[in-house]
Amino acid sequence: PITPGELLCLGSSLAFSGLFYYLYKKKAKVMARIQEAPKLQVDDDLPGVVSAADGRCLPYVALEGIVLPAKAVLTSHYHEGLQGVIQKLLVKEHRLIWNSLARSW
Repeated sequence: PITPGELLCLGSSLAFSGLFYYLYKKKAKVMARIQEAPKLQVDDDLPGVVSAADGRCLPYVALEGIVLPAKAVLTSHYHEGLQGVIQKLLVKEHRLIWNSLARSW
């Protein structure tokens, strides 16, 4: 005979296993898209390639080349030999706000 406590443990372990498998498959799809991303070189032609792209947006692109830091190179405290740079990033967000007085966007 199976006790209600054993049944509860079995059900919760199956639910957690299903949840973690779903999250794993979701991340695996993203990683596959990143692996298949086109590779571009960081050079003087890059702004032209981006401006010629549809909607001035490239969804997933791997940039290859030498990147120079603005001030100093960042070193990892956890892994020797790993260095990185901070990239200047500009994000513009456009919002539509409902105007209740004019009843328009």
